[in-house]
Amino acid sequence: MRFRIPVAVAALALSLLTPLTASATDAEAEAAAGRAGDVVDVAPSAFHPLPGQPTGTRAWRIHYRSTTADGAPNTVSGTVIVPQDGRTGPRPLVTYAVGTVGMGDSCAPSNNLPYGTAMEANLIQQLTLRGWAVVVTDYEGLGTPGVHTYTVGPSAGRAVLDAARAATRLPEAGLPADTPVGIMGYSQGGQAGSWAAELQGSYAPELNVKGTATGGVPADLMKVAEFNNGSYGSGLVFMAAAGQDAAFPELRLDSYLNPAGKALVAGMRENCVAIDAIAGSFKRISDLTTRNPLEQPDWQARLDQSRLGRTAPAAPVHLYHALGDELIPYAVGRQLRAEWCARGANVEWRTIWVGEHVSGVITHSLAAGDWLADRFAGRPTHADC
Repeated sequence: MRFRIPVAVAALALSLLTPLTASATDAEAEAAAGRAGDVVDVAPSAFHPLPGQPTGTRAWRIHYRSTTADGAPNTVSGTVIVPQDGRTGPRPLVTYAVGTVGMGDSCAPSNNLPYGTAMEANLIQQLTLRGWAVVVTDYEGLGTPGVHTYTVGPSAGRAVLDAARAATRLPEAGLPADTPVGIMGYSQGGQAGSWAAELQGSYAPELNVKGTATGGVPADLMKVAEFNNGSYGSGLVFMAAAGQDAAFPELRLDSYLNPAGKALVAGMRENCVAIDAIAGSFKRISDLTTRNPLEQPDWQARLDQSRLGRTAPAAPVHLYHALGDELIPYAVGRQLRAEWCARGANVEWRTIWVGEHVSGVITHSLAAGDWLADRFAGRPTHADC
């Protein structure tokens, strides 16, 4: 049996006794609604890298407050994982952004981590074995009502930061407000983590972020779409279009799709990445549309809002990319590094010389973890801008 434990019961009761009046200020209304990062509810969960494999951890599924790409309040789900290793003092926290899992609610990490079916569970276990707590966001609309806003960078970055806030505000986790925080992610998670790094200084300056390790980052969605149009990764282009349309309904994606395109995108909104990627592979935008939305100014403007590189992250960054990446062009990763360096960021760049997109997150996971460990230990960085 699952129990939901309301975190704001007292506040809710008080609001019922003393409802807001028409003269209430905006600040009072915001306080009544809660802050970004506040935990809305929590339920016991579990973490298994493989079905039935023990991990020596405790886990909770949470819903927490966050913010959409347009600045409106929303609620996002996620999972907090804390090692049960006898450690009584403070421990680092990694806010972990997963790569593409799909758009259907069944794909959400919080729906798979308890059963050993989450795609990056073994990579997350590498972090818990170091004694670190981990919080894994489901992102906006993945595991909560609505369509997942796939590849909408500002929304994803805020979900990553607010997940860290929520973990430190969850009493069961035992993480103080000044817990050292690391940000980690690859592919879609690399975009989300990199957006979190750019936003942290203005959106969540109170978080004690020590560093960000992100790889395979789709920093420029227009260039990624052009690269994948008609190729092995073309399904991701249509998923991204559906994600942008979910965040910005005025884009009216369906008005551009022909019957085959409407059928494909409707299926993508309900399924996970294995099905979506296969169904959409080797298709050109022109095969599924009556006109190309990416040629329209409103689409171009919205995609540009998710482009990274305009703001230097406040904390150091470890950025890595596979030279042979067949989904996210290597040049896109190098451009992000150049733009961050030009703005004075502390960036350490690594090229993965052997491998492709998916293997990159696996082969570099230990190095990325070691880099975060150095940040948690206060060791000096080795920026190479």
